Amino acid sequence: MENYTLWRHAMEVSLLTRNKLGFVEGTITRDTYGHNFVTHWDRCNTMVKSWIMHNVSRDLLSGVMFRSSAYAIWEDLRERFDKVTASRMFYLHKAIFTLTQGTSSISVYYSKLKDLWDEYDLLMPPSLCERAKSKEYANHLQYQCLLQFLMGINGGYS
Repeated sequence: MENYTLWRHAMEVSLLTRNKLGFVEGTITRDTYGHNFVTHWDRCNTMVKSWIMHNVSRDLLSGVMFRSSAYAIWEDLRERFDKVTASRMFYLHKAIFTLTQGTSSISVYYSKLKDLWDEYDLLMPPSLCERAKSKEYANHLQYQCLLQFLMGINGGYS
């Protein structure tokens, strides 16, 4: 469950670049293709199922292998793992605020912190509001990130 959101996002990007995202979203169904193109739909659906099966843990294969469509697999995985829980948000929040540079280089420390921020933003995207307020809010968030970064670097950089 810890990496489901990141995995899902990576899979969506991959499927979108191959023009196959609709198979997992349920917008490209067998019925919409009509009788003449059912074989083409079956082949594409099987290809997407294969991509998913090659990108999940072996422990999950038996649960997804026999689903009828890529959409059914996608929904099953979503139902099982897309649980944005308070505990995951707490973990990310705590990890962000307790991460320090330690023996890492500045770039490694920043990369770790940025990964945590990005996952947090993916799970809890900022609310949409008026453009002027939104820019002000984005500036505020960026300043908070800068302060957090500075708080975690070694004392030699002060």
